Amino acid sequence: MRFRTEIECRPSAWKINHDTPLVMLGSCFTDEIGSRLDSDGFQVIHNPFGPLYNPISVTRCLMRAAKCELYNEADLTEGPRGYHCLDYASRFSGNDQSELLASINSTLLKLHCALTSAPVLIITLGSAFVFELMTTGVCVGNCHKFPADRFKRRLLSTDEIFNSLANCIQTLRDTGVEKIIFTVSPIRHLADGLHGNTLSKGTLHVALNRLLEAYPDLCSYFPSYEIMIDDLRDYRFYAPDMKHPSEVAVEYIYGIFADTYFSKETRKLAEEFLRRQKAALHRQIL
Repeated sequence: MRFRTEIECRPSAWKINHDTPLVMLGSCFTDEIGSRLDSDGFQVIHNPFGPLYNPISVTRCLMRAAKCELYNEADLTEGPRGYHCLDYASRFSGNDQSELLASINSTLLKLHCALTSAPVLIITLGSAFVFELMTTGVCVGNCHKFPADRFKRRLLSTDEIFNSLANCIQTLRDTGVEKIIFTVSPIRHLADGLHGNTLSKGTLHVALNRLLEAYPDLCSYFPSYEIMIDDLRDYRFYAPDMKHPSEVAVEYIYGIFADTYFSKETRKLAEEFLRRQKAALHRQIL
């Protein structure tokens, strides 16, 4: 008798190896998997601008980086810490406008170089809810702790998500991106409420399904959300906040990712790299 619905992913026809450049953008779950790829010796850049949760912010970041559209003074918003770039994490703020723009554009140029190196792009979508700045109607990637009344919160439609990602895919293909792996973050957005979280994740799933049907040669889907919700399916696999996957859960999901996209030789090399790294960090106790 089986008491779990185990997710069985078919091995991908194409593989990721240690010579494959990897670019990862999306929710904070991206950083969990990105850190493990980095520890296993892969060439990976993950969330250089910090976590991005909604698809509009992800595509805006990718489009600007692909086209190398640098930021200027008009892209900044004045606020409690001087100037803020609401497209990205709150660390992209400060009193010195020139210094802030230099930091943003330096990061953008690094991402541009990564996108033009024929990478595999991994996008983790976290939420279909967006916050739009009331004065401009523009979707922000991070509210930077501005007062809540400065923003309008709404749920994106599947058409909005599909059209935004489809336009971005055309640009990324021209830039040289080899493959794109989409996944939906298994992190529960409890601030939306349980019903809101279900609506949000469901909207992302419907939009992504349309996208996979439209670009089957370029795009694939990895079921990190389904592994957490349907395979592990137990609160013991969550961190104490009951929202994020525990370390054990992340390792389990990463293991299935490796089974899907790594060859046996690549897995062996990754294990050896991690072993050597741990040995280098080990301190002998007298």
